[in-house]
Amino acid sequence: MAQAEIPDIGMGTYRLKDQEAVAAVSSALSLGYRHIDTAQMYDNEAAVGEAIRRSGVPRDEIFLTTKVWWDRLRHDDLIASLEESVRRLGVEGVDLALIHWPSPGDEVPMSEYIGALAAARDKGLTRHIGVSNFTIAHLDQALSVPGGEHIVTNQIEVHPFLANQALVEACQDLGVTVTGYMPLAVGKVMNQPILHQIAADHDATPAQVALAWVAARGIVPIPSSSQPEHQKANLAALDLTLSDEAMARIEHLDVGERIANPGFAPRWDE
Repeated sequence: MAQAEIPDIGMGTYRLKDQEAVAAVSSALSLGYRHIDTAQMYDNEAAVGEAIRRSGVPRDEIFLTTKVWWDRLRHDDLIASLEESVRRLGVEGVDLALIHWPSPGDEVPMSEYIGALAAARDKGLTRHIGVSNFTIAHLDQALSVPGGEHIVTNQIEVHPFLANQALVEACQDLGVTVTGYMPLAVGKVMNQPILHQIAADHDATPAQVALAWVAARGIVPIPSSSQPEHQKANLAALDLTLSDEAMARIEHLDVGERIANPGFAPRWDE
């Protein structure tokens, strides 16, 4: 199985646009983030690229991820879309290119778009390839088609209210790193009493506890924040060590609450 040195925490940029995105990514890089996650659908690749250029951080020190939207999965269109992403970002290539969602209804064959992603890797548009929002069945299929041997990660929704345990374990058993998006459940963790209790015991915030829980499971969290103080706190969460009891208490918060669940989503694993 392919391996990539994906930094332990990333800066997500979903919903950040224009100058807000430039400011947020600039702040994150100045604080020490070296993993920036964007996507074609976020419509902020140009802003992310501007922030990277302004930062003064050498390009080879930044792990940059983008994603191909589900309407551009045909072979030639996928290659063209990544060429556009690289151009908007102002880089020679990204470090990781993901399929953002599996083809709705499997309209585009898995072999076609995984093969195209591998071809983009061969062309130097990306160093690594991966997938996002893939179920266990989708991941098994993706790994079995030509090019699938290069897949390094499955980026999925993970937070205390959606542990996604079966899928996480399946990925890890297959040697595929799990990247966890929405690890703070879009701020909902801040209002959870048990997380508040655990946070008080550690002189931390509920958000830090949630991120520490995700990281302790061997998952790379990519929280999104435009506030420098929150970004700094999110980085510090990796230094928090939770007891087995605290981990178990958080695991009991799992109610399968899925936030990212559009109409074209696949049939999720239970």
